Amino acid sequence: MNGSNSKSSSVQFNKYDPESFIKSIQELLGNPPDLNHHPFALTPDRQGHCLFINTLVDKGKIEDTILCFFTEKFATAEAANWTINELRYQIPISNSSTVTDLNDCVLALMEGSCLLLLKGEGEILQLDVSMQSQRPIPKPETEMTVRGPQEAFNEDMATALSLIRKRIRAADLRFEQFTIGSKTESRVVIIYLEELAPAEVVEEFRRRLNAIDTDSILDVSYVEDFISDRTFIPMPMMQKSERPDVTVSHILEGRVAVIVDGSPLSLIGPITFFQFFSSPEDYFQRADIATFMLWIRFISFLLAIFVPALYIAVTIYQQSLLPPSLLISISAQREGVPFPSYIEAFLMAGSFEILREAGLRMPRIAGQAISIVGALVLGEAAVQAGLVSAAMVIVVAVTAIASFVAPYYNFGLSQRFLQYSFMLLAAFMGLFGILCGALFAVVHFASLRSFTVPFLAPIAPTYVSDWKDVLARRGRSKIKTYPAMNRTKRKRRIP
Repeated sequence: MNGSNSKSSSVQFNKYDPESFIKSIQELLGNPPDLNHHPFALTPDRQGHCLFINTLVDKGKIEDTILCFFTEKFATAEAANWTINELRYQIPISNSSTVTDLNDCVLALMEGSCLLLLKGEGEILQLDVSMQSQRPIPKPETEMTVRGPQEAFNEDMATALSLIRKRIRAADLRFEQFTIGSKTESRVVIIYLEELAPAEVVEEFRRRLNAIDTDSILDVSYVEDFISDRTFIPMPMMQKSERPDVTVSHILEGRVAVIVDGSPLSLIGPITFFQFFSSPEDYFQRADIATFMLWIRFISFLLAIFVPALYIAVTIYQQSLLPPSLLISISAQREGVPFPSYIEAFLMAGSFEILREAGLRMPRIAGQAISIVGALVLGEAAVQAGLVSAAMVIVVAVTAIASFVAPYYNFGLSQRFLQYSFMLLAAFMGLFGILCGALFAVVHFASLRSFTVPFLAPIAPTYVSDWKDVLARRGRSKIKTYPAMNRTKRKRRIP
């Protein structure tokens, strides 16, 4: 929302009593030890006060810029009579403004500003002297590619915005800032191209952000939870990305991106189901190779969610569908296994999930070794002990490998939810349960919308013109129009 959440009535600055106003600030903050108050005399008859939080400011700026300015300039009688507004343009600090409200002063202190109060002046000068400490631009960790840029967002919003501006130099690139969270006062920025993004989509983003009423926003996931469309199946309705090139590519197709200060991810919407199969590397490969890899991901998605369920169904209910030789082989392997195949499948799949989670939480050097060695040792030991069959180990291994093909982590989590859902349906109703679950999932996905855009577009509803970049990749020289499903203001890419 523009401005912070509703605030209680605030104390206004009294130009005749700055000491009382400073005491109000100290009491509101609990008189912390890092709140520095430096009174000083400009002339024998004119008092001034400097207030800042020393753990948030660059002390070099205060000493070398503000204090040196007063030492050098106020030696003259003319300079000693400058007003706050005159000082604002004399002190060499690029970001400065005037405030009078107590809450605004507290927020300025929390953002790393120095407050300058002069007795007899009706306004307070706010000087931005914040400490600029940030991580260097890292490499992508969850969206790795062989080709293409190797830059990722860090937690600093200024860096994120600069990475986007570096790639889009259009004059119609728009940034709109909202301040959300009564306690955190977090800065949230939406980014879009005014000549492309549909006005109704941008307005829907504004409406949902303005409707957020919370005390804290610490990450882009908090915003996603408030503004994302609701689904029965936990499928992401917005895309998260740590890569500025991916964010920019979506903005250039008329979508809207959300950046939260302190979060190394962007949030992109509206999004469709088929966008989750698109890898950043697709646009740095030849079109035919990219199409081949795209269909590998489609097939891997189907394998990940259906292979365990099909194994359960055909070994319990539909054994006649298997060739006799394969049925004999599976029956021989399962001889002596004490559990039915669905219990066997859940035990093995659950063990793999525990190993995968352990590998993620352990130090990077040991994590991969633990997950790989653990899977090999547990699988081999379970087969030799007669707890599971060798065929089940193969099924779980194929499922696990296929699940890793998902380009986006949050989509991979939803994929695993579907996998376990179909396993349950197969355990109770066999192939009929799988068919019912698949029909329900398709109908449910077809009913969803992400910021007014159908989730299964361009298949349902059908936009044949968009199939060229969803079901198959075409060369950049052959893509002349923007996706029709995005309803961009301009249809052709070249004006």
